[in-house]
Amino acid sequence: MSCGRKIGVLAAVMAAGTPFAVDATAQRPALSGRPEGLDLYLPVPPDNPLRVDVISLGRRLFFDPILSRDSSLACSSCHQPQRGFTDGRRVSVGVFGRQGTRNVPAILNRGYGRSFFWDGRITSLEVQVLQPIRAPNEMDLSVDEAVARVRSDPTYSQRFRSAFSRQANAEDLARALASYIRTIQAGASRFDRLVGGDASAMTEVERQGLALFQGKARCDRCHVGTNLTDENFHNTGVAWSAGQLHDLGRFVVSGAEQERGAFKTPTLREVERTAPYMHDGSIATLEEVIEFYDRGGNANPYLDPSLRQLRLTGQEKLALLAFLRSLSGSIQEGTQRD
Repeated sequence: MSCGRKIGVLAAVMAAGTPFAVDATAQRPALSGRPEGLDLYLPVPPDNPLRVDVISLGRRLFFDPILSRDSSLACSSCHQPQRGFTDGRRVSVGVFGRQGTRNVPAILNRGYGRSFFWDGRITSLEVQVLQPIRAPNEMDLSVDEAVARVRSDPTYSQRFRSAFSRQANAEDLARALASYIRTIQAGASRFDRLVGGDASAMTEVERQGLALFQGKARCDRCHVGTNLTDENFHNTGVAWSAGQLHDLGRFVVSGAEQERGAFKTPTLREVERTAPYMHDGSIATLEEVIEFYDRGGNANPYLDPSLRQLRLTGQEKLALLAFLRSLSGSIQEGTQRD
């Protein structure tokens, strides 16, 4: 990421008393603070700097069903704060009960993301936020109709003009939603406190799980960095059964043979809250996830070479589970003002 794009949220001079830069047009910092454990730099496009009024507008839109065809669903219907911004279902359910084919991904710390959706088909958060609105199995509303609705709403009309000095349009709708989503940040877990120097933050069993995570269990081959994801794509065999792949995953986007059945590594932050797991929601519990990887995933011709049988003992599995649960901390989501 170039330095030019690493603007908007920047580590301030420590003497300033706030860990975030303040947009010159805002009345107060766009974020009240960064959860412990996250990078100081949050990439923000030059044409969409974080501003309190835009974040607040985006938050209102995120929780408003006005953007769905039958006004029954909001973005928050599938991305529920109390569930780590997921919905607890195996696969997504859209307007009129239409069922999707993939699990709702957690949108925690997505401001740090390089690509979006399980197959990474979108590389800009401003582009991504409009896709669920127009998707037939999600909100099923044209972006033009969404813009018309907010233009005709007196409150939204005024707030778009106040935030952008013009009437609502598709680009500014995307800017508002993307700005709010950038403020959805998870951190401050017991693991983060340990990394920050608090030796008493984790139990002995949790520390044993961390050692396994970084060693015998090989989890950190994919779950790395402050967001515990490499943002890359891996075939673990979840989509393989009865001798075939039931979802081609990343291959549809890249055309790369080695990416058949590969899906993006999800963050492990707040993982205890975000069941069920995998791109298709086919694994119900963390215990089952550990068993899946212990046997080396599902063998298939495209299996990621980093997967292999782990042969963890019962106690090691319990320790690894304890560590995964230690990754729960706090979630903040920008301004509450709407």
